[in-house]
This record gives sequence, C-alpha cells and structure tokens, in this order.
Amino acid sequence: MKRIAKFLLNKLPRPLLIQISIVTRPLIVLFFKGDRFTDPIDGRSYRKFLPYGYGKQRENALSPGTLSLERHRQMWLYLQRETDFFTKNYKVLHIAPEQEFLRKFKKQKNLQYTSADLFSPIVDVKADVLNLPFENESFDIIICNHVLEHIIDDAKAMSELYRVMRKGGWGILQVPMKTGLEKTYEDFSITDPKERQKHFGQYDHVRWYGMDYFERLEKAGFEVDINLYSQKFSTEDQKRYSLLVNEILPVVFKR
Repeated sequence: MKRIAKFLLNKLPRPLLIQISIVTRPLIVLFFKGDRFTDPIDGRSYRKFLPYGYGKQRENALSPGTLSLERHRQMWLYLQRETDFFTKNYKVLHIAPEQEFLRKFKKQKNLQYTSADLFSPIVDVKADVLNLPFENESFDIIICNHVLEHIIDDAKAMSELYRVMRKGGWGILQVPMKTGLEKTYEDFSITDPKERQKHFGQYDHVRWYGMDYFERLEKAGFEVDINLYSQKFSTEDQKRYSLLVNEILPVVFKR
C-alpha cells in the first residue's frame, strides 16, 4: 500500500488523482472499515488511515472516506467547535478547494460559497491567486490551504487575499512549516523537481516556511492568530482523529 500510494502521488497529475479518488473511494472505505480511527468530517470510523507523503510517508495520515489529512481534520474541528461557520450567513472564497470540503460547503444553505483555482477540474471559477477576478472586500471568509508554498511571489498572493476579504472578515491560510526554522528557506534558482523535493519537501514547492510566515501575513495587512488547536484535545482524541500535535492553524483577520 505504501509503495502504491507513493507512486500515485509522485507520478500522476493532481487533477487525475482527484478523478481516480472519486471512482475508487467507496471500495477503499469498505476495505478500511473499523473502530480505531474516526474522521470528524464524515463521522466514519476505520481500522486505519492510509499512509501519505511525497517523500517519507506518515502512517495513518489520509482518511479513506474524505481523503482528509491531519491539517484538514484540525481545520474542520476548529470550524465546527470554535466558529459559527456552519450556522451564520457568510460569503466564502475557497482557493484550491479540497474535494470533500467543496462538496460539504456547497451544501451549506448559510454559505454563499465560491471555489477558485487555476488548474483544478472541480472549481466554480478558474482564477490565479496572483490576480483574483473579484471586487475589493467581496468575501467574509477565505480558506487557502497549502497554496502559497507553490507560488514564487507569495507576497502578491497574500495581498490579493487581503484585498478581496471584507473588513471584519477572517480566514485560514495553512502552509507547510518547519517550526524550528526562524526564517523561511527559499531559493528560486532551484527548479528541478527532484531538487525541489530534496530542498522543500515536495517536487512543486518553492520554499519551506519558517516562523516568519506570520510576519509575511502581517505585512500584507492581516492580524494573525498562531493557533495550536490540536493541543486542545486529549491525547486519546488526538490519536483517534489522527491530528499532528504541533501543527499550527494560522487564522487571519482583517480589521
């Protein structure tokens, strides 16, 4: 299973992976049914989660049902337990939406939900995060997870996200981080996919964010909450939901 997952992640284009997952997911869910792990997004329980990772793979990372990773389950729990995201009327922009989130958020009658991406086959709007086709202050909430590490001019992307967020709005802007790294490591002369994976952890990444990520967000205008939300759960629940204890959930605000 590890070898198959690693091969698919490294060899197949992401749009194709999305299409394959839609077809195969019911069989995968049935195969992994059990009671050791629970995915809070769909409430299903499994004997194990799937391994995941472009280089070194993490055990029990990918939920068979929703294809969620640790960061997705942490975000879902935060939205569900700490916000009124599922009850109050909001206009939401979701950049590069995760498949299961897109499906569930679209069904929320309280949300005016717009998904956007330059390449994804499942979005509402084909859009470049460096030049979003929306008016200033169009959205109450913006979700943009694991996108900025792919973009050389991340400052421009952050400024665009800030521009289209309404005053009083908020968002979640997750990126891969090394919390032991004070300064972000980036080198745009590295273009070979194998070298990028070696330096930045994935073949299509251009940086590893350090703790100065939050300063970059603040320069764009955001206020930032460095939220270690997984640590609010008991050790038992951290294991049951398969959360990463030290993963930061960056919540931003436009005052």
